Amino acid sequence: MKLFQLTFYMILVISILGCKSEQTEASFEKWKEEIVDTEHAFAAMAKAEGIPEAFLAYAAEDAVLMRNNNLVKGKKEMADFFENQSPGGGELSLSWEPDFVDVARSGDLGYTYGKFVFSMTDSTGVTRENAGVFHTVWKRQADGSWKFVWD
Repeated sequence: MKLFQLTFYMILVISILGCKSEQTEASFEKWKEEIVDTEHAFAAMAKAEGIPEAFLAYAAEDAVLMRNNNLVKGKKEMADFFENQSPGGGELSLSWEPDFVDVARSGDLGYTYGKFVFSMTDSTGVTRENAGVFHTVWKRQADGSWKFVWD
């Protein structure tokens, strides 16, 4: 009888753990998809409405940007930073695509990286491009949305 009970409980525990593992894996993939979708919406907004507007919309209140070896901390400093980055009558463009995404098993932090291209066309029509690799850290907000905390 004890052997039967022990076997029954072992099977029960294994079944529960197996279900939880499948549920966690499904959640994990869902969170990764949410982050990629957010990254795509962020890039689309930068293209359609402008770089400053997109960065301010997708930044957490305490987000940090690293620009020119300086840290820009919080949305207020970020707004000031973008205000001082005038293209001088030209046009700015930024495009990027995440190549990789990962998320913490807890589902509250994730990160992406990939390639970006920043271009500036001055008032004479000359375009300069700067390409590189971006890295963004995302944090789930209380409302379930994702905002970046590091870029």
